Amino acid sequence: MREALALAREHMLAGEGGPFGAVLVQDGRVIARGWNRVTSAWHPTAHAEVECLRAAGRALRRFSFAGCELYSSCEPCPMCLAACHWARLDRIYFAASRDDAAAAGFDDALLYRELARADGSTLLPRVPLLTTEGAEVFRCWREKTDKITY
Repeated sequence: MREALALAREHMLAGEGGPFGAVLVQDGRVIARGWNRVTSAWHPTAHAEVECLRAAGRALRRFSFAGCELYSSCEPCPMCLAACHWARLDRIYFAASRDDAAAAGFDDALLYRELARADGSTLLPRVPLLTTEGAEVFRCWREKTDKITY
């Protein structure tokens, strides 16, 4: 965790992005590191956790990180939490809370509220289009014999 915090501080002070760092560990060994690069990479998904998972994929040459744990300087935002689920991590440890992040101007409360809407309404309109053709692509996937499942 101290390494994740050090990455957050170091790269934030260097002007590379926000104050976030992450480290992926397997069997007590550091596999990958990441830090926030949103403003330096000009990419809204360049969060520390996502950058760390990308580095882990390159290092391990796989996309599932079962057996790994993530140490993050802050509680993951909804996007990063989803990425961690897709990565099949065993556990996430975090230092600062989402409330700490919100107090510093990183307020993900809107996203958490959006995900919790029970009535199906959303702030960002999502409009179905070409649904039959979309479903056909998934039918082809189900029948594909040489697919790599994940």
